[in-house]
Amino acid sequence: MTILVTRPSPSGEQLVARLRTLGRVAYHSPLIEFAPGNDLPQLPAMLATLAPKDLIFVLSQHAVKYADRALHEQGQHWPDFVSYYAIGRTTGLLMHRANSLPIIYPQDGETSETLLTLSALQTSAISGHNALILRGNGGRELLADTLRERGVNVSYCECYRRSPLYYDGSEQSSSWQRAGINTLVVTSGEMLQQLYTLVPDYYRTTWLLGCTLVVVSERLATLARQLGWQSIRVAENADNDALIRALKTV
Repeated sequence: MTILVTRPSPSGEQLVARLRTLGRVAYHSPLIEFAPGNDLPQLPAMLATLAPKDLIFVLSQHAVKYADRALHEQGQHWPDFVSYYAIGRTTGLLMHRANSLPIIYPQDGETSETLLTLSALQTSAISGHNALILRGNGGRELLADTLRERGVNVSYCECYRRSPLYYDGSEQSSSWQRAGINTLVVTSGEMLQQLYTLVPDYYRTTWLLGCTLVVVSERLATLARQLGWQSIRVAENADNDALIRALKTV
């Protein structure tokens, strides 16, 4: 098995290093990079509008890192009178390390769907409150739309921006194929679509779609099947521990 990890730095590099320690052949080709989001200067003012029992949602580790850094640079602190929710365990633990406050997150999976099943987020508990969602540029609207349906006033803070990294599709595809890549690790729908589009038709049919694909949710697996992949493994969540466990089953 020769593995291509497409997740961004530093998580992608860390995963490749761990796989090599385990004796696996692995390469890192990140498909996106990150930069500070446009709303970070306004984050303290956004937090100041929140009242007791309002909600803060953190949707990725990158949102935590950029938001926490921005607050420290402006001499501000995370409010201790609101309820904090994270998309999953890894993000929740990182947020807890940042603010030392309780963070609620689903025990299974790292998706908006699982987050919305939490009893604390049902209509009777949150209707009439405000929610601030910390995320990157763009992304799914399911969480915000559902919270609004449940009577919550929702606003966003763009904490970071994702930008695609550009490769020469034919040259890169040829290099990946020559390296013997037959297993792909992809951790978002955006990157999956980007990879599919990057690889020209010839390499897509002769190589890419024949690779085993490791993804981090059933939603991504469904998208992968629609694009033409047949050999798909779904990791329990998006952290590197779960990805390594999934790769052991390939």
